[in-house]
Amino acid sequence: MECISVFDMLKIGVGPSSSHTLGPWRAAERFLKELRSSGKFDRVTTIRVLVYGSLSLTGKGHATDLAILMGLSGADPEEVPIDKVAGIIAEIRNNKQLNLGGAKVIPFEESEQLKFLRKFLPFHANALTFEASEGEKRLHRETYYSIGGGFVVKKERISARKKAVIFQSFPYPIQSGVELLAYCAELEKSISQVVWDNECAIRSPEDINQGLDRIWTIMLQSIYEGCHSPGELPGGLQVRRRAPDIYNNLKGGLPYDNPQEWLQTIRNTEVKFRQILKWVSCFAISVNEVNASLGRIVTAPTNGSAGVVPAVLMYYLVIENHEAGVEEIRRFLLVAGEIGSLFKKGATISAAMGGCQAEIGVSSAMAAGALTELLGGSPEQVLCAAEIAMEHHLGLTCDPIGGLVQVPCIERNSMGAIKAINAAELALESDPAMAKVPFDKVVQTMWETARDMNSKYKETSQGGLAVGVNLSDC
Repeated sequence: MECISVFDMLKIGVGPSSSHTLGPWRAAERFLKELRSSGKFDRVTTIRVLVYGSLSLTGKGHATDLAILMGLSGADPEEVPIDKVAGIIAEIRNNKQLNLGGAKVIPFEESEQLKFLRKFLPFHANALTFEASEGEKRLHRETYYSIGGGFVVKKERISARKKAVIFQSFPYPIQSGVELLAYCAELEKSISQVVWDNECAIRSPEDINQGLDRIWTIMLQSIYEGCHSPGELPGGLQVRRRAPDIYNNLKGGLPYDNPQEWLQTIRNTEVKFRQILKWVSCFAISVNEVNASLGRIVTAPTNGSAGVVPAVLMYYLVIENHEAGVEEIRRFLLVAGEIGSLFKKGATISAAMGGCQAEIGVSSAMAAGALTELLGGSPEQVLCAAEIAMEHHLGLTCDPIGGLVQVPCIERNSMGAIKAINAAELALESDPAMAKVPFDKVVQTMWETARDMNSKYKETSQGGLAVGVNLSDC
């Protein structure tokens, strides 16, 4: 049974895409690690990278090329200063040299050594192969698959799952919603408490809290940054950032000096229904405008859907409960991460495999469930809310114009956040025993829908809005 931590589902990284940016970045890091562990790193004189499938078709728009170069350079996506990325890339391209792992400089001609191929490999739509050579002699070759949410695997994923249990064993292993509810009933605990117990099996309580607090800090920072960064998004579509305009029309007159003080000022603004809709949209859009600008965000469960969970959590903090603080934030993230893991285990969180239902749909379900627990819902109502949110995202396609995580991706985060809040309220007014669609059934249905979906609607920019709207129209 696959044991997935909350910190696997909520990763800190760099935009614009978890599968097309963070995944390839991590794959490059893994390749360097393998070279070092094999004792071959010092012998490497040439690196070659082959990019396949969806990674190839939309990779340039998703900064896959930049991510690979950054990973091979030894930069960590969680720690590298965002303002240093452009300079590192420019140095590689101008000097035609790569500082491999930050340890040795080798020649690197990007046009010859980083190839984007349209071919799809059979295991997964997002594939990339790294080759290291010494002169004409190949030292090491490995293929990785970026399966969504920054997760990177090799082809032997089943074996990898078995190994994961050895190193990461939970006292309450959960593969389905039914199993999660059974533990809640047996232990007489909420979902967040069960998840907490599992996390304590692999980390200290102090590390868990520090990790959750850091995740929220990055989420809040990305909302704050997005609301205070006017201008256009990079990439050529000339998409104007909207979060600053929305924010400027909503903000009050109180002063603030940092994101925490800013949150407090928002609590004092008007709370009519239209303003609430605008605030939630502003929060979601701000995160994804930061993401589209190669900023630092939290995958939740992916980069393309990174705005939904923080937007709904902000909604709770600034609208529903002004007294809420760190404990409520931690509970929210624990529940959201667990729901996301159930979709990953039972279906997919990769748009290249399942369309945008696997990204926005899952993030909306995560946020809906987490909000429901904080609003006093039972574990059954939590999963009911998650089911409702996903039910109304089934079949959602992934069709980014120009291969950029901008149109329609940014707006979809706003819609996913609003749906999550609506789903939570519906669940709180419902008797889960009367529900016609169980949580596990919607997970299964999402996976069946993903498998039946035409590949042109799976992050290839070969269908939907990606071809229905010409770049000249933008």
